[in-house]
Amino acid sequence: MESGDMNLLLIIWESGFVVKVVLLLLIAMSVVSWTIIFQKNKFLKSVEFDDNKFQEAFESQMGLAEIYQVSKDFPNSTTSLMYKYGFEELKKISQKIGKKGSGLTLADYFSRYGLEPLERALKKGSVQSNEKLGHMLSFLASIGSIAPFVGLFGTVWGIINSFTGLSSGGGTIEAVAPGIAEALVATAVGLAAAIPAVWFYNIFSNRIQKLNSQMEAFGEDYINMISRAILISKDEI
Repeated sequence: MESGDMNLLLIIWESGFVVKVVLLLLIAMSVVSWTIIFQKNKFLKSVEFDDNKFQEAFESQMGLAEIYQVSKDFPNSTTSLMYKYGFEELKKISQKIGKKGSGLTLADYFSRYGLEPLERALKKGSVQSNEKLGHMLSFLASIGSIAPFVGLFGTVWGIINSFTGLSSGGGTIEAVAPGIAEALVATAVGLAAAIPAVWFYNIFSNRIQKLNSQMEAFGEDYINMISRAILISKDEI
């Protein structure tokens, strides 16, 4: 490499074996990171869309069973999953009361035992939704945390090799400059892999937090709906 020639691709091509391995590892981490970013963004958009559509159905004048059928049309909705678990638990309780032949209504049952079974069913739905929402997100965070240190390792290794050659005698700073440059490239690539991963991890975490707030609010709305439909009006499902 001629003095003053700092072509990036040439620097990478002429780098040492260890630095090349580090760079390849960082490139692979970056590819995985961007793959996760695109997939996660697409998934969260579908979740947000389905949540909005199901919320419209939930707030309509449809009955409980009708809303349950509509919930099946929005498989990515977090709140529709909560509703399905809650409604199915309600059906189980209703069937159990009917088999016993005790003459109890759902209103009587919940007045006596409380709404804890429904709350547990809603919680189960929110937990399963969060498992889907958080899928691969920790891997994105790991890339954001590890990539700079992997790049730093390549930098340190390259600088050690450069100064080892300089200490053997006869070397000049011009001679070791390309080696130092290739070492610093590793840090730059490490940061290039880490910054998008950290950036989008924070963006996705905020969106998931918002979805969790919506799920919590939905759970309260669902309990209120059941209270109105069963405990107050004495309606059965």
